[in-house]
Amino acid sequence: MTRNKTGPAAARTERRAERRAHADYTGGVYGSMLAASVVIGAGSLGSFPRTELVLLLLLTAVVFWIAHVHAQLFGARLALQALDRRIVLHVCRDEWPIVKAAVPPAAAVAVSPLLGLDVRGAVWLALCIAVAGQVGWSVAAARRAGASRQLMAATASVNLLLGLLIILFKIVLTH
Repeated sequence: MTRNKTGPAAARTERRAERRAHADYTGGVYGSMLAASVVIGAGSLGSFPRTELVLLLLLTAVVFWIAHVHAQLFGARLALQALDRRIVLHVCRDEWPIVKAAVPPAAAVAVSPLLGLDVRGAVWLALCIAVAGQVGWSVAAARRAGASRQLMAATASVNLLLGLLIILFKIVLTH
């Protein structure tokens, strides 16, 4: 005899499953692309280049996250519905992948001395990880949307091409 689970724990589990089913990873794709752009645009860093790049990656992601939350809350939503705590938290959570996407490149910069990399090597590692994240987030979004393998491969290819374009800009700008 099977018993249906009820109560607060079951409701929480159901809400989590629903959030995962409706997850939107476009913020992760955008955040990865933003991180790659930050790495390229960092230019000359000061006395503590690794620390500065880690902070620049994370803080830029947080600023863009706030900007996206603001745009969502005070753009179309404000005209359609009154804001309450639940809506604000929902939008904050939905846009959080922008920040999450900056963490792996920032972590790569932070651990780069352990890998024997100089600052230039750390920048290239962060850039490659950001591009890989961009591709990964796009495939996750396509998969979550129920896309075919062909469509997942297409979105991965487009995002890889965009990432390679960013890398090309880095090569052209530094030579």
